[in-house]
Amino acid sequence: MKKIEAIIRPARLETVKSALNALGVHGMTVSEVKGFGRQRGHREVYRGATIDAQFLPKTKIEVVIHDVSLESVITAISGAARTGEVGDGKIFILPVEDVVRIRTEEHGEAAV
Repeated sequence: MKKIEAIIRPARLETVKSALNALGVHGMTVSEVKGFGRQRGHREVYRGATIDAQFLPKTKIEVVIHDVSLESVITAISGAARTGEVGDGKIFILPVEDVVRIRTEEHGEAAV
């Protein structure tokens, strides 16, 4: 099993969610986060004052999937989140040793 953490633009969340649902991925965790990468934030002018916004709002999506679905899920996320501009985000893939469903105490892929 793999855990995918995707950091994307907040405006692309619904598109990514729809792409994942079309693949049969229904469970996910979504968090509002702030950060920056190569774009290093941006400058805004507010009431005549220039403000450096170093941390930009982003959305973090976390899903745990079976190994066989990995490439199709990565393709779906990157295709749905891509705008072609700097700041589209990143996808991190991590190994998952085990999963336990609390209600039934099922382990492994049956718990996903």
